[in-house]
Amino acid sequence: MSKTQRPYPSRHSISKVSGLQRRSVVGSPYLMPNSAPAFTLVDVPGAIPLLGHLGAFRKQPLEMLTTWWRRHGDTLRFRLGRRTLYLFSHPDLAEEVLVKQSDRFVKVYDPQRPTGLALVLGNGLVTSSGEVWKRHRRIIQPIFHRSRMAEMADRMAQVGEQRMAAWNGHAGGTVDIAAEMMQLALEVISQTMFSASMTQHIDRISHALQVSIKHAFDSFSNPLFLPLWVPTARNREFHAVMQFLDGLMYGLLAERRQSRAHHGDLLDLLLQARDEETGKGLTDQELRDEALTIFAAGHETTANALAWTWYLLATHPEVRARFHEEVDRVLQGRTPNAEDLQHLPYTRAIFEESLRLYPPAPAVQRKATTQTTVGGISLPEGAFVLVGTYNLHRHPDFWPNPEEFRPERWLDAERPSNRYAYMPFGAGPRTCVGLHFASLEGPLLLALIGHRYDLQLAQEKVEPYLMVTLRPKGGIRMTLQPRKIPVPSIG
Repeated sequence: MSKTQRPYPSRHSISKVSGLQRRSVVGSPYLMPNSAPAFTLVDVPGAIPLLGHLGAFRKQPLEMLTTWWRRHGDTLRFRLGRRTLYLFSHPDLAEEVLVKQSDRFVKVYDPQRPTGLALVLGNGLVTSSGEVWKRHRRIIQPIFHRSRMAEMADRMAQVGEQRMAAWNGHAGGTVDIAAEMMQLALEVISQTMFSASMTQHIDRISHALQVSIKHAFDSFSNPLFLPLWVPTARNREFHAVMQFLDGLMYGLLAERRQSRAHHGDLLDLLLQARDEETGKGLTDQELRDEALTIFAAGHETTANALAWTWYLLATHPEVRARFHEEVDRVLQGRTPNAEDLQHLPYTRAIFEESLRLYPPAPAVQRKATTQTTVGGISLPEGAFVLVGTYNLHRHPDFWPNPEEFRPERWLDAERPSNRYAYMPFGAGPRTCVGLHFASLEGPLLLALIGHRYDLQLAQEKVEPYLMVTLRPKGGIRMTLQPRKIPVPSIG
């Protein structure tokens, strides 16, 4: 890659030193023997006594993680109060933490003092570790197998058609497309995974998840966060929304047990699951944790990815025109199905490129179970590590013109040489269990909606906002312009 292709032309300088390459990243040199780099850790400047970098991080977490990386390099250390965190933004380090040493870097879950997403999801698949995680992964993996995707695609499309029917009264008007995608993805996960509609609870569920996830993010990122037993207004609201979500999940489980109906969905699988050694099934608490985990994580990430995709299409008219041409040519007025996706390569490339620029999880968090070394950097036991997915996806050493929205890069064999430079669904043994589900749902709903509507931006500025996932702050106002659906060709 030539330096002229980089948005930060003065960021790197390379020279050979005694058979090694020494690369200076804004004062942060590291050695690269035989393409296996050893990195030098840089302490982020500007820490203040007691609080560290907490003030700046709380105000703009995503911007700080990105700005620190661009200024100081791929291996950083910073403090949030008394908690020290390591930010790694290089594919080799991502591979080391998430793949090669995955047994030494685990999810952060303490049942006695839960923080972050564990406050909401409990000990579910996203938060659990060790034997609990392995057992539950074996149980849940089959429902998301690629072979089941075709039948789920038809249900996804049906839910999408129903949602667009509700748009008829808004044609020509404006909507918050982020909220619309959240509601659409919520109904998709409800009907495909639990064979139930949540339409009547949409507003309460959306509010509950927004409150609970923000609470979870703040509890991890702010060491001054008051414990849940303190009766603040914020804690009372969190308890109230969790009571609602718990009631919803336990209600789904009780209703299915009482009806004894079989749908072949995730809920059936969870209820029927048995431990191979003991013969015991999941406890009610485990069932609740896994059901809520799939329910929350299964729609939040896809909804955000779709919202950012519509924003990118609205701000890149040439891409949007090519997208509309492809879906019109392939669908010709039909509702898309799973087989259509192989004939919609540009639509799939658009979704891939959107995931690159706005990955649903901008950082992956792990905790070291023992003292270890990563990229030549010694980490103590208990070290908190953030793998900067957002930074990896924009790393100028691996992406030509990384800030540009260019779906063509996925068609022109421009994929990075290092596979861990792109990991919107994580990497290693804990790669997102819903990978195939999301990879089908995203392009399918894009084609379905884009065939019927031209979504145009109705606001000047859209700002990314990190709250566990990467959301558009304040939503995205867009105008729903109906498109003339082509008449199917004959013969």
